[in-house]
Order: sequence, then structure tokens, then C-alpha cells
Amino acid sequence: MGEKMEQWVTQEKVEFYKENGFVQIDNVLTAEELEELRDCANEAMASNSRHSVKTDQDGGAYYKVLNQKVNVWRDHGGMAKYSLHPRLASIAMRLTEASGIRLFHDHLLWKMPGDSKPTPWHQDTVKWPMNETGALSIWVTLDDVDERNGCMMFIPKSHTAGKLKNISLVNPVDIFEYVKGTELENQRPVVVPLKAGSCTFHDGLTFHYAHANQTDKPRRVLATIYMKDGTTYNGASHVMTNDQGLVVGEPIRGPLFPLLAKA
Repeated sequence: MGEKMEQWVTQEKVEFYKENGFVQIDNVLTAEELEELRDCANEAMASNSRHSVKTDQDGGAYYKVLNQKVNVWRDHGGMAKYSLHPRLASIAMRLTEASGIRLFHDHLLWKMPGDSKPTPWHQDTVKWPMNETGALSIWVTLDDVDERNGCMMFIPKSHTAGKLKNISLVNPVDIFEYVKGTELENQRPVVVPLKAGSCTFHDGLTFHYAHANQTDKPRRVLATIYMKDGTTYNGASHVMTNDQGLVVGEPIRGPLFPLLAKA
């Protein structure tokens, strides 16, 4: 692409990510890219598509008004441009110091007007069928976000807690019970408001939370999950990997998990 990564992710950002398990990167998209992505995302969310999955009640009782659509890149060429964007994948590669980055999946997350329920504290990695840790998500907001409409919070250094068990969004638990007596018990949450076109990256182990949407407009986000090239399959059931012919212990790869960036 000929783009210099340093204009988006400095060495200080890399060190912050490694230490804290998340990082904020402003203006990762240009104004023109943001406008195009908004148009594509609105089309993709509204369409009846063949490959992507729309879930209006993801998580059952906890998410009655959170609209989510997964694998939008497979049905909308405009969305593929951003879900597979080499700039974004290259930033993920730089943050993780990986030799290559593959897509796991994308998803559009619409937190609808008047959603009075926050997304509870959780880890992502517990849901992913991967042996290794190190997978991460980019969370690109299509709208300005703050505590009124669903911005995120993170617990610094919480990725050091490792993979916790029984962490579910359907039946949320007090995740902080798992870290009592450790240094993490006293870590204060960091609230991360963002301007549209900006993003956060967070490690799949990092404790994170999203506020409720108390405004009269949807909070629109494109989240894409990346994994380090060579990440292996652990055999757990997952909608992205079921029936894909993957072998336990072998790398997750193939047409649905393309290599997006390579050192």
C-alpha cells in the first residue's frame, strides 16, 4: 500500500498495547473512507444475505435490542474492502509483532436507540476455537461514541489474567471475582470515547465493557477479529469453524480465513 504505519501506530502505541492489552488509534479512516463505510454498512445490515448471519437477539435476554450481523464481508463488496483492509490488518500485525495476520470474522454491531442495558464485562478469547492467545479485535466506530451511547471501557493489564472459564454474555458473572487478590483487583476501568472513524484494538483476553445507548440514534460499529498466522484449531464448536474441515492442532486457514498482512 505504500503507507507508513508510523502515522497511525507509533512504537509508543505498540508498547502501550503490549502493556495494557488495548490501545486507541484516532482517525484510522479518512473522511471519505468513513462516509463510504457508513453507506456500505447500512446496506449490509439491511440486506437479506446468503452468507452473513443477522442476530437481533444475540445473547438472548441480555441483548434484546442489539443488532449484530456476522461475516458481512462475504456478501457485500464494499464491506469486504474494510473488513479485509490491509491498513487495518497491518496495524494489528504491528501491535502484536506477528509475522502475519489472518481474518477470523467481522461483525457489524448496532446498539439500538434506548438500549438501557450495557454489554457486561467479558473476555472474547473464551468464545474462539483457538489454542493460542494473541487474537485481537479492531472496533471502528461509524459514529461519535461516549458514555451516553455505548463507548467501551477496558481494564488495563487484564489480558495478563489468562483465559478465564465460564465467562458468558448470556449469563453474565462478576468477572472481577476471578482476579481477587491480584494486582488487577485495584485496576480502574479506562473509558474510551471516540470520534467517528477512530478505533480501538484490544487483545481477546482484555476485560471490556460497552455502555448502554441512551440516545435516539443507533451506535454503529464495525468490529473485525484478527488472529496471528499459524494460530491452531482447538476443536471447539464455533459458527465460523464448524464444517470447514479444520483439523485439531493444525493452523486455522483457508478461504474463509484469508491472510491479510504479512511481514
